[in-house]
Amino acid sequence: MNQFYVFHIKRVKQLIIILIIAFFTAGILYIQNFMQFPVFSTSDGPKAVYRGETKNNEVSLTFNITWGDVKAEPILNILKKEGISNATFFLSASWAERHPDLVSRIIKDGHQIGSMGYAYKNYTDLEKEEIRRDITKAQEVFLELGVKDVDLLRPPTGNFNKQVLNIAQKSGYTVVHYSIDSEDWTNPGVDKIIENTVSDLKGGDIILLHASDSAKQTEEALPAIINNIKEKGLKNVTIEKLIANTEVKSSEVK
Repeated sequence: MNQFYVFHIKRVKQLIIILIIAFFTAGILYIQNFMQFPVFSTSDGPKAVYRGETKNNEVSLTFNITWGDVKAEPILNILKKEGISNATFFLSASWAERHPDLVSRIIKDGHQIGSMGYAYKNYTDLEKEEIRRDITKAQEVFLELGVKDVDLLRPPTGNFNKQVLNIAQKSGYTVVHYSIDSEDWTNPGVDKIIENTVSDLKGGDIILLHASDSAKQTEEALPAIINNIKEKGLKNVTIEKLIANTEVKSSEVK
């Protein structure tokens, strides 16, 4: 009777262990299959850049603009006042064609322009041909506006996968993500935007900010962010400069 009891206990323990392993394995598979990771690369395929080399003490301020009429100009004014002439602006071409004067000013002030496609649509929800058409239409708009050498792409909504990376590469683009998210578009408060941006800031970081009308507090936070960059002994450069001749960083999603 005692032997049967001991055997029964051992059997129950074995079943519990098996169940724990099964649930753990299922959880890992779920995460791998359904979570969207921000950066994807393979050892022999296209890559999405999210930061440059730390040792160069360079960072890149980047601004997304997808819609709106009033926030872009004040951001440009602050950058000029603070002596920043090398930020990178990722523009939706549909916004750019409605604001040719601002596009011209971005270039005149020395900033780099990257593409966010034409329409603000999640590329991971689109078919291959739809993605190609959106990228191509944006290319045509930028050329019509006199914007040359646009070879950086930040996919609309920030979501991308292997298919998007492959299409971008074949279209002559490098996909650029970011390592610092200010979360300014959520309007969490000026102090919070500054904290999100500078608390862990170091060389090589790509900083995500917005100059669309939805980001109502970025203008007020920007001077302090720029001042902190300088105080840390860091230098702002364009994405082109940040990733040129350096070992850029990317992450792999299997």
